[in-house]
This record gives sequence, C-alpha cells and structure tokens, in this order.
Amino acid sequence: MALRIATFNAENLMQRFDFSGYRNELRRDRTLQMIDVKDEQQFRDLEQARVIAHADDKMQLTALAISDTNADIICLQEVENLSALQSFEYGYLFKMAGAGYMRKYLVEGNDGRGIDVAVMTRDETADGDEIEFVSLQSHAQYTYESAGVFNRELKEIGELPHERVFRRDCLEIDLRVGGKPISLFVVHLKSMGPAKNGIEGRELTMPIRLAEARTVRRIVEGKFQGKTANKRWLICGDMNDYREKITVAGDRHSGYSYSHVREEKAGFDPLVSDGFSVNLAERLEPMDRWTLYHSRGLQEQHLCQLDYILASPSLAERNPKASPSIIRNGQPWRTPFPPGQEVERYPRIGWDRPKASDHCPVAVTLNMT
Repeated sequence: MALRIATFNAENLMQRFDFSGYRNELRRDRTLQMIDVKDEQQFRDLEQARVIAHADDKMQLTALAISDTNADIICLQEVENLSALQSFEYGYLFKMAGAGYMRKYLVEGNDGRGIDVAVMTRDETADGDEIEFVSLQSHAQYTYESAGVFNRELKEIGELPHERVFRRDCLEIDLRVGGKPISLFVVHLKSMGPAKNGIEGRELTMPIRLAEARTVRRIVEGKFQGKTANKRWLICGDMNDYREKITVAGDRHSGYSYSHVREEKAGFDPLVSDGFSVNLAERLEPMDRWTLYHSRGLQEQHLCQLDYILASPSLAERNPKASPSIIRNGQPWRTPFPPGQEVERYPRIGWDRPKASDHCPVAVTLNMT
C-alpha cells in the first residue's frame, strides 16, 4: 500500500495585493523601484497592474510543479488562506492534475504577511486506498514560555517569554490511509533574514528556528507518549536552514564550479539529532539534495536544501529504499545546475521570473503496510 507525499513552498500563493512596499522599500518589487512613484494611490495602481501581469504565468508554473510531484498528499507553505488555495486548485491545478485535491486544510497562523501552511489531499491514493481525515490541530498559540523553550540566546536577540514561538504554525493533521494511521506536522520556520549590526542573518535568527524546532519535537513526543520512534509520522516543510550547501563560483560566461560544504549546525537540528527523525533526502547524493538557489550577486552563491520530509524512525526503517524526488523544472534560468542535473524547464520560464517558486517541491513514495 503506497502513499506519495510532497512538500512545497509555493512562494506567495495569495489573492490580495500587498501594498506594504509603499512605506517599506524592502518589500517593494524591483519593477516599482525603477519608477518614480508620486503618491500611495499611484503605487497601489501600479502594484495591482504588476501583480496581475505576472500572476497567470506564475500560477500555471506553480501548478505544473505540484502536478509533477504526482502526490496523494501535498504539504504547502506560503498560502494566504483557504479561499486562495481553492481558487488556485480550481483555476490552475485542476487543469494540470484533474479532479484530485478536493480536501484542503489550513489554519490562520502568526505570520505578519498572512502566509500560512496548508495541506491538500486526494480522496484516495493512486492505488485506490482511502485517505481519511481524522483530526487537525494548530499550535500557533504556543509561546516560548508555555513551550518551555525560552533561553538566554533568545533573550539576547530581544525575544520575550510571552511571544509566540512559531512565526507561522506547526499544523498537526492525523489521517488514515487504507486504514493505517499517519500524522503530519507541517512547518515553515523563521526565515534567515538579512545581516544586522555585522551579524549574518542566518546566525542572528538561529535561536528562533532552534526554539521552533524544539517545540515541534516536544509536540511530537507529547503526542506519542514514549512511543515516538515506533509511530508513523512525518515532519514536512520549509526549515529555512541547511546542514550543508553547494557553493557556486563563476558565472554563465566563464562557467561554474561547485563545492560541497558541511555546516556545523542548523536551526532544525533538534528534529534530526539523536535519531529522532530521518531526513529522507540524505539518501540522495550530497550534490543532489538542494531545493533552492541563493544568490547575492556573483560573490555569494550557493545551492542548499531548505525543504524537508523528515520521517519517524519506524517509517524510515520500513522504507529503506524510499528516496525523494526533487522537481526542479520550475526553477528560473538563472539557477545554475551541477553537471548531470540539468532538466527541461517548463514553458515560459524566465531568467529570474516567471517561475514556479524559488523553492523546489520534494516528493517521496512510502509503503504504509
């Protein structure tokens, strides 16, 4: 009995227009930075025109990437609300994948931009086994204090005990697939952010991601009461951090070179330390695990894995040959691919945009027996 599951940061799957760029240039699209905007109303008019011009291509490419996961269940990040997800599924994904993802689950979380985590499921797997919803629980209400994770490192960066742990949520969903129980914990951890006061953004925000990861681990352990390793569960989502990266040197004129580099720590370490869970992507070759291309000009380029499917020890043990597929066809042309990894991009992919997302979907097939 096979279950195919995927995770994907769909990058701003929204219905509304975000006008915050008028007052915050860091949120202003590069197109509008080239225009001398006279007042807020002109900014609003231009922003609406820009989004509408880009949206159709972007949504088609996002739908293609999701369709190519061929997943029975897909965990999503950066979704505005259920209405946006329903409109996207009906208007775009339906044309790529047919009538499939009719069941959708989302709870409004803590993100200031209104981007949430969500889950879509088919009624049954490709093999015809029923996917039955059992229960859903948000954990957005946890504070550092109530979760028991407040520490000196958080205090030093200005966090307070009463503040929310999760920047979005840890969405817990219990399902039965062909009568077999499985629990999903869908997350989108704190972004790394820019450097500040001479401190690299990744290092500066590391304590927040570590607190989020510790809280997810406590939620999972609390649910299974000492039997955590023996249960069927998955932690899926965008961890916004990496344990390794592929540094990229060069450019499209002179050619690229690639080097694999291990990191000393990552913000999601509590989820994979001590054998708590298994990062299924580690069954791929180290150079083939990346899900995102990061660049700040030619001086700073790397490929890394930000998107994870972490399996419980027993689920990983029952599936020793299950290794993920990473769908990279929706990446923009500016993304350099290590030798032998080149793919055929989707039609209308641009140099930087339109694209399916800055992230790549990750999908894996698991035996549930």
